[in-house]
Amino acid sequence: MNRPPGMMDVAREAGVSHITVSRVINGHPSVRPETRTRVEAAIQKLGYRRNSVARALKSRRSSTIGVVIVGSDLFELPRILLGVETAAKEAGYWVSLASRQGESTTGDLMETLQRLTDQSVEAIAVVADRPDAVEALSRLAIGVPVAVVMSGSVANPDLGFVEVDQELGARLAVRHLLDLGHRHIAHLTGALRTFDARARVDGWQAELAEAGAGAGAEGALLEGDFSAESGFRLAHELCAGDTRLPTAVFAGNDQMAMGALAAFAERGVKVPRDVSVVGFDDMKGAGYLVPALTTVRQDFTHLGSSAIELLVDMLGGEPPQRRRLTPRLVVRRSTAVPRTDS
Repeated sequence: MNRPPGMMDVAREAGVSHITVSRVINGHPSVRPETRTRVEAAIQKLGYRRNSVARALKSRRSSTIGVVIVGSDLFELPRILLGVETAAKEAGYWVSLASRQGESTTGDLMETLQRLTDQSVEAIAVVADRPDAVEALSRLAIGVPVAVVMSGSVANPDLGFVEVDQELGARLAVRHLLDLGHRHIAHLTGALRTFDARARVDGWQAELAEAGAGAGAEGALLEGDFSAESGFRLAHELCAGDTRLPTAVFAGNDQMAMGALAAFAERGVKVPRDVSVVGFDDMKGAGYLVPALTTVRQDFTHLGSSAIELLVDMLGGEPPQRRRLTPRLVVRRSTAVPRTDS
């Protein structure tokens, strides 16, 4: 081995998970005695314990992970934090929260991160939906492991990334509509300053392009802001336009899809007879809209727990990684084959 042994090495030697190793190191009471003995034997064999303890004594470790929330409109933040707190507790860590509202400059982020490092946090998860926040992070020397949650990556080998594959999710939605026979698929986007909205546009465009011009696949793009109000407004624009109403709409998220359903109902447009609608997120209650919404499910709790797992790996000596979680299409009653006059 050309590097000091890490937590993953101990886990492999003991035949347990890295979370179990972390619990043993942090004195967590939930570890069975025989498992603790096996892990401690692996630590002694590999020499990991001596190095880890030396670092702990020098740094006065706090057993705390910092979480920075950048922005005020992050969808399903409570479920992300549930995953963060649950996984941190299982690994023997507490969580310290901080936030930056509105547009954050490099100086703003540095101040927030400095506040956390002054508390001796051992690692930091940054929950952000805007690439500019990640670009600001890439210019900072933070001194502890950092994992970015939700937003796209930048070229910085010191940062870890955990995200749901937004482009794949968009492609799943559009592929579902194409398979039903739709060729005119409009996309109502979220705010294009955000990573998620831009990635979903990329997926929509890529899937239409793969369908091929020969198949007649096309679609209009209208920008909203992820709110139900913007979905309502943009759907009205589609109905009032000079061109024919598309046979399908891929909304930037479920909130926008909900607004679009209300607008179509006002216009007398039947879903899915006249137009099919697909959302994104699978928000709570999406299955009880009228009609029940076909959408792309993101597991936000898993997203949060995966961020902590990545940080624990980095604390154990593993290099930063980019981890992409796979979304899943949930088919309900808001999609069907296109109308016959299309």
